[in-house]
Amino acid sequence: MSLLRVEGLRTWFPLREGVFQRVAGWVRAVDGVDLEVAAGQTLALVGESGCGKTTVGRSILRLEEPREGRIWFDGVDLAGLPKSELRSYRRHMQIIFQDPMGSLDPRMRVRDAIAEGMEAFGIGASEAERTDRVANLLERVQLDPRQMSRYPHEFSGGQRQRICIARALSVEPKLIVCDEATSALDVSIQAQILNLLRDLQQELGLGYLFITHDLGVVRYLADRVAVMYLGQVVETGDTERIFTAPEHPYTKGLLAAVPSVDPDRRRAAAKVMGDVPSPAHPPSGCRFHTRCPVVFERCAREEPPAVALEDGSSRCFLVGSGDAVEPS
Repeated sequence: MSLLRVEGLRTWFPLREGVFQRVAGWVRAVDGVDLEVAAGQTLALVGESGCGKTTVGRSILRLEEPREGRIWFDGVDLAGLPKSELRSYRRHMQIIFQDPMGSLDPRMRVRDAIAEGMEAFGIGASEAERTDRVANLLERVQLDPRQMSRYPHEFSGGQRQRICIARALSVEPKLIVCDEATSALDVSIQAQILNLLRDLQQELGLGYLFITHDLGVVRYLADRVAVMYLGQVVETGDTERIFTAPEHPYTKGLLAAVPSVDPDRRRAAAKVMGDVPSPAHPPSGCRFHTRCPVVFERCAREEPPAVALEDGSSRCFLVGSGDAVEPS
């Protein structure tokens, strides 16, 4: 049974204009997304900036209210829960943001920042017990517990992200959404944080939804990949298959943009050209057809369904049709 299953998720934001701020249109940031995360595994959600990845993560946690869809967590549909009942589930679903400094209150000592969630959910019988738990968490993320009385500005960026990880772990979650959690760090520090996240996953059986644009991180950490374009997931599959035999032209284009010394890989697909269209006015038919190197007439008229693959799915008319066309 999946830890998290998302079906038909839509999150739109209103475009308002005029003195009375009437709704003149909608930004379709997330427009029919299906995802699945298993306990103890990592699903990477990848795509260009502005494709809706972060909104998916925030919508799953109900930090943004979805317009439609179902969010099954541990067998319970969170999308249908009132906020009064949602609180108890939030303990088991945490998020780690891109900017660790912006995630931490600069006026709070590290001990208080990590213990805040424990106090909110009644974890720990006393202040002394919570302080002991904070010390253990700091050791688990490879920081010195004696530094818990310090403030966030007294730590490096990598150390602050470790503090954010400890804070997420403090309420004993089952799922952690990592929203570009390593992109603001130096490459050497990134590797350390990724190793830490992988070790914690193996030790605690955590599920990760890892939102990123860094395909190197994806290949290192993820078990499965979901590729997102303009509010929709266009391909899903096991990480190794996605990297070695992608099906969707957009996935091929993303991989082609990764520097490689292998000439066969460089010739395997054309890089994606042009800019992402506005999510307020997405193209008709296949949303990728305005940038696709293998586009044909049908693509502009009809929206391709998700075609089932052995390990996932792909939204392209060419998938499974036998009409494979290589980009020029």
